[in-house]
Amino acid sequence: MTLQQPPQALPCHFVIFGATGDLAALKLLPALYRLDVGGHLPAGMSIIALGRRPWSEADWLQHLEESIRRRTGEQFNARVYRRFAARFAYVAGDLHDPAIYQTLSDRLCADQSCAHAAFYLSLKPSDFGEVIQRLEQAGLNRPRGLHRIVVEKPFGEDIDSARQLNRLLHDAFDEEQIYRIDHYLGKETVQNLLVFRFANTLIEPLWNRNYIDHVQISVAEQAGVSTRADYYDKAGALRDMLQNHLLQLLTLVAMEPPPALEADALRDEKVKVLRSIRPIEDQVINAHAFRAQYGPGSIDGVPVPGYQDEAGVAPHSIAETFVAAKFYVDNWRWRGVPFYLRTGKRLAQQLSLVAIRFRHPPQQLFRETPLEFIEPNWVLLSLQPSESMHIELHSKQPGLGMDTRIIRLDASYRRGREKTLEAYETLLLDIMEGDRSLFLRFDEVEWAWRVVDPILRHWTRQRDFIHTYPAGSWGPLEADRLFDKLEQSWRNQL
Repeated sequence: MTLQQPPQALPCHFVIFGATGDLAALKLLPALYRLDVGGHLPAGMSIIALGRRPWSEADWLQHLEESIRRRTGEQFNARVYRRFAARFAYVAGDLHDPAIYQTLSDRLCADQSCAHAAFYLSLKPSDFGEVIQRLEQAGLNRPRGLHRIVVEKPFGEDIDSARQLNRLLHDAFDEEQIYRIDHYLGKETVQNLLVFRFANTLIEPLWNRNYIDHVQISVAEQAGVSTRADYYDKAGALRDMLQNHLLQLLTLVAMEPPPALEADALRDEKVKVLRSIRPIEDQVINAHAFRAQYGPGSIDGVPVPGYQDEAGVAPHSIAETFVAAKFYVDNWRWRGVPFYLRTGKRLAQQLSLVAIRFRHPPQQLFRETPLEFIEPNWVLLSLQPSESMHIELHSKQPGLGMDTRIIRLDASYRRGREKTLEAYETLLLDIMEGDRSLFLRFDEVEWAWRVVDPILRHWTRQRDFIHTYPAGSWGPLEADRLFDKLEQSWRNQL
């Protein structure tokens, strides 16, 4: 998503810390390959992969090819892959060892034509601070203002640690060099939400408390913790998903039109939304937030273990794998409209959905007909498994009676064989081009932590019990207690 940005030099080197990890194999390497297929990578750009595994260059290239083939399938292009693989150099070593940073410095300095680099920290959040400090100690942040550094979410584990991490970053880099990434902002449907709202006079006049009953934002995953138990058991669903992905979606749904389509103007409006979210007092936390953990069950008919039985999970862990929360945005547009956010692992299906439910018509015109109760209208924005937008309306069924059926207006922006652009492709290209529009400014991060910190502190004091739900379900029934009205319920499908 290219907004109005001043031209900047493209990096000659792209450095991936944690290149042998899952994120790199599943997302970063395939995205870089697809950018190369499309001719978007600078011709002379090298990619330096740093990892702990004691691999040779041949071992790394085998891993690279397997990762690319697994994610591209029949679209694998051997000619482009050879060009892509030739960009790589592999550096093995421990991130805590200063020698690896000296090796990296030597490799960058060996290129006399360009030393401009982008450092991507595809690491556990607990490693961010040390890597940033060691980059500075090795002089890899100099000259100041030249390089770029990309930090994955979550940015900190609470508001205090987020501020500390931000100070470390600013000690070594300028704000214009820092890219705090949230890959949900790179999804085309998320970007299309801005167009859907602000380019259509049909929609924007209805987008307020006068017409909208409530908003639901759901991100459901069928997968369990897999190999991420070491991280996930310390983070939980609130830190891993709600504080970043879901709150970012909330800001895009609720924000005012920015005065211009520029990076800071867009982020200013998002911060205003976060600042307007009503603080949750400690005594009412349980009425606004609910957590649970998946137990044994089945996914698509295949038995799966409960969270407590997953490899790497601490005994008697109370890390939440499901969280639901209710927020109010106390501004002129949204006062009194609840925003229900929900995310969880081992749920019934893979689903990322923004569902906006409209109010009932003010007049009971059909009370003496079969339409005594009319289902409300919905606007549905699907991010997964399909990228689409739908509006649900009522239409009379053919015949003598006054019966209706729901008709769906499909506002999908993809036609025919138009290809899906992966979120990381968009974001990696933006990093290279110096476009920070889809990346987080620190005040966004800080205000998001302010929103969830009361919930975190409350749950920290409750260490002896957590609700459970069977894997393969839609989560615990107790989450329904968040709804303001009996007629409100979770929207689980398009």
